[in-house]
Amino acid sequence: MLTALLVMGGLAVGLGAVLGFAAQRFRVEGNPLVEKIDALLPQTQCGQCGYPGCRPYAQAIAEGRADINQCPPGGEEGIKQLAELLGVEPKPLNPEHGLPKPKAVAVIDESLCIGCTLCIQACPVDAIVGAAKQMHTVIAAECTGCELCLPPCPVDCIAMVPVPERIETWKWKYPVIPLRSAA
Repeated sequence: MLTALLVMGGLAVGLGAVLGFAAQRFRVEGNPLVEKIDALLPQTQCGQCGYPGCRPYAQAIAEGRADINQCPPGGEEGIKQLAELLGVEPKPLNPEHGLPKPKAVAVIDESLCIGCTLCIQACPVDAIVGAAKQMHTVIAAECTGCELCLPPCPVDCIAMVPVPERIETWKWKYPVIPLRSAA
């Protein structure tokens, strides 16, 4: 019995080592361009671009299947950054995919919520918490403002509230030009 356990343990360790070596030896590197494009996208996972999230959209841009002007949450600034990264001319936002709006978060009127969980299922970033037949609430820090929770709500208890501009949410609208030191 002990011999069988030792043999099985030895086989497990040996096969684990072989698998670990194979994983390192035959590792497939991700496309670094996709990583850079994805880092520039707003990560709202809203699907307004026609893709199910920011990563698939970044993949499509890198492969030349999508244009850089399909992301309303990224706005003109996002398009400029993508154009600079890819070395192409910036284009105006394609209105087929929506118009840029101020950043907003979902807020649930808890007195109207019936606890149907449809908004929870629709949220791509799990920013809504609650249980069936119980009121739900939104974790504002996690909400990306994608508005995907609005259509499935049968009682229209969800509203999008603009995020107030505070020091934590404010962004410089113009590129920062480094100053040269007077030497």
